[in-house]
Amino acid sequence: MRVGFIGLGLMGNHMATNIQKGGHEMVVHDLRQDAAKPHLAAGAKWADSPKQVAEASDVVFTSLPTPPDVEAVALGDTGILAGLGRGKAYFDLSTNSPTVVRRIGKVFADKGAHMLDAPVSGGPKGARSGKLAIWVGGDEAVFKAHRSVLDAMSDNPIYIGPIGAGSIAKLVHNCAGYAVQTALAEVFAMGAKAGLEPAALWKAVRKGANGRQRLYDRLGDNFLQGKYEPPSFALRLAHKDVSLATGVGREFGVPMRLCELTLMEMTEALNRGWAERDSRVSMLLQLERAGLTFQVDEATVKQILEEDPPALRL
Repeated sequence: MRVGFIGLGLMGNHMATNIQKGGHEMVVHDLRQDAAKPHLAAGAKWADSPKQVAEASDVVFTSLPTPPDVEAVALGDTGILAGLGRGKAYFDLSTNSPTVVRRIGKVFADKGAHMLDAPVSGGPKGARSGKLAIWVGGDEAVFKAHRSVLDAMSDNPIYIGPIGAGSIAKLVHNCAGYAVQTALAEVFAMGAKAGLEPAALWKAVRKGANGRQRLYDRLGDNFLQGKYEPPSFALRLAHKDVSLATGVGREFGVPMRLCELTLMEMTEALNRGWAERDSRVSMLLQLERAGLTFQVDEATVKQILEEDPPALRL
């Protein structure tokens, strides 16, 4: 398959290299032609515009910094759509706005072409090694038809749903990571200021329950299934723990904004009469605020967890 690739930056250059290593012909374009030197040396062809990339390719990929960049490259006068034939596909690997990709996708569909959002997760190291998640939204048949290209740069390309679904998944993932990062900064600052040596504290807590289990796995136990009885750890006990932790923060003059907010959530849940339910029951408050209810059956949760290789499980 002849693959067009636009955007040979920190992520894109590694993904394009892996596509070439997978045996696919390559047509490339970047604002800086120097960025394409290793790909041209490996046999890729240079195109002077996104339109020319599309004209010379069976499928086109972009890896670009911002939604306006994607829109300009996809829909500009010399953009991808101007050169993409009917029935051909374009995958955007950027972290993008679901509103933007749906708008672009409709324009492509009106012209008889396909646009799929396919943001990636793994950073430059993952892009280089191929240990990279790709979350794809769009036409599932088009996803399957181009699976060989996705497999060349990713060990985990997944079809999520209709156009925009990939972008939403990526934003959930990234925003959660940075929120957890902020919370970790709060509690580690509290621990260090209370007198613990940082390396010793880190070594200790990473062997606890949170350190041994991947971030999202616990969602399956209670939250996704809507099961909070019997409790694995009661809300009243968790409330006590967070109260003690924020108390230490106040004692040593460490601001703990997210942890104080967490305590407020847990206090509201206690006032609902949920003290003896599982500690994660306070997560229901956010579902209420969102006007949302769901319940995933236990068998589905178990199946998803068992899909992981043994090395990724507890």
